[in-house]
Amino acid sequence: MKSLKIFLLFITFSINYLFATDLRIMESVVMHSAILNQDVRFSVCLPENYYKTKKTFPVAYLLHGLGDDESSWLEYGQISQYADKLTNDGDIAPMIFIMPQAFTNYYVNDYAGTFLYQDMFVKELVPHIDSLYRTVADKQHRALMGYSMGGFGALILHLKYPDIFGSTVPLSISIRTDEQYMKEDSAGWDKQWGRLFGKPGLKGADRITKYYKENSPFYMLQKMSAKEIAKLHIYMDCGDKEQTLCRSNEELHILMQKYNIPHEYRIRDGGHSFDLWRSALPNALRFISDMFEAKPYRGDETTKILPAAINNNLVLSFNVNNKPLSIYLPNEYSQTNRLYPVMFLIGNFDEKQKSQIATEVNKEIEDATACPMILVFLPVDESLKIQDYLTSLEKKFRIRSGFRFRAIAGFQNGGSLAFSVALKQEQFRAVILLDANLLKDSVANQINNLKPEWLKRTSIYISAPDKGKFGEGNGFVHIIFRDKEFQHEYRVSQGLGGFELFLNDLPEMIKFAAKGFHK
Repeated sequence: MKSLKIFLLFITFSINYLFATDLRIMESVVMHSAILNQDVRFSVCLPENYYKTKKTFPVAYLLHGLGDDESSWLEYGQISQYADKLTNDGDIAPMIFIMPQAFTNYYVNDYAGTFLYQDMFVKELVPHIDSLYRTVADKQHRALMGYSMGGFGALILHLKYPDIFGSTVPLSISIRTDEQYMKEDSAGWDKQWGRLFGKPGLKGADRITKYYKENSPFYMLQKMSAKEIAKLHIYMDCGDKEQTLCRSNEELHILMQKYNIPHEYRIRDGGHSFDLWRSALPNALRFISDMFEAKPYRGDETTKILPAAINNNLVLSFNVNNKPLSIYLPNEYSQTNRLYPVMFLIGNFDEKQKSQIATEVNKEIEDATACPMILVFLPVDESLKIQDYLTSLEKKFRIRSGFRFRAIAGFQNGGSLAFSVALKQEQFRAVILLDANLLKDSVANQINNLKPEWLKRTSIYISAPDKGKFGEGNGFVHIIFRDKEFQHEYRVSQGLGGFELFLNDLPEMIKFAAKGFHK
């Protein structure tokens, strides 16, 4: 009898647990949509203290990609873990996350009016969420974030309804330029785009319909007034290993710069995967949180590595070809007879900056995160002949001979010079361009005249700021390299660029060069 009572108590507890009303994370909650005449599912993640307070909370709508569903942000995006940690660390404000089922419709109404998903989202889902949960029901406290198809949805909903959704973070936006859209194979276009912006079966320029233009950010952004632009708060993020999305996301960024549309834009190492999208979450949620609190975006949180105390004795002066040169030699140089790889740095660096660079490189070498190498600082000089320097330097210093053990890096105006020098002949294993003054028209012919086999052995690293002066040229090189399948890394980080960008990128730049030396 006692065993039976214990069993019944256990069953009662289990049933109460399973059907508890204070669940914080709920998957596949059902809402019936009168507009769609069917049920729509959504998942929910509430703040940890939701049931311990009567406070209201802002809401972030998380949109999934094509082929995924309302559970994807929980399962693969690990949103609850990221949100809880960032909230507990005081990095973001507590917020409610809503993850709706989106089928395969790109978060729009289809052109034929047969599936009005966007109307359902705005007219039914948002009011329903506001009625179910303690939300702050205004535009400032509603945000959107999505990946791939969801990135398109996050952007289009913000552009169309800035008075409902006050900010957005589109990740790896599944978007096409007109050229890509017109050239896409018929089967793929019909299945993905034609049924929405239509109609299926159209080819070439006939695909650029009036309805397509009404739902294309490329067209919508160009027509916005200054008053409408002032309502936008956009943070875009994409990986440098994307395929067609590399071009379309880059061209969207360039268009937004042209029309002075304020936005944050990042390109990071990665492809079309949750590895990239999860790694975007800390800064994406910081951006959303700042918008909720009506604050200017505080900027990306990066791993702060305290710079080593500058050692002015690391940079030595020598005359090479009757010209003064600054050179860094590894600390062990005088204790060995070994040969070393060499990196040429082209830029108008002052003496303090040279010492900072040498100090940081020396630290990377001593920490065993980079191999020992020699640095040679070169001025920005259009008459520069690297081969003459190489011949003289190899006689004077123990430089390991051969293409494989040479790298060249250029900063700002030195970047365009380094690019030109590197393209003349195969003489560098790694080419590094930081905030480089690359002009679209001047680099097009240089790249198009390259022999495809040349860049099979040379790797290029390009890094630019999202608000710098040379963004279009750097992005253009990246797009062409993607088209030609040339191996390269591409990064876009926050800010205006300058020497701070150079120093921040220096550790990755050194590792990139060292990887080339040892490949």
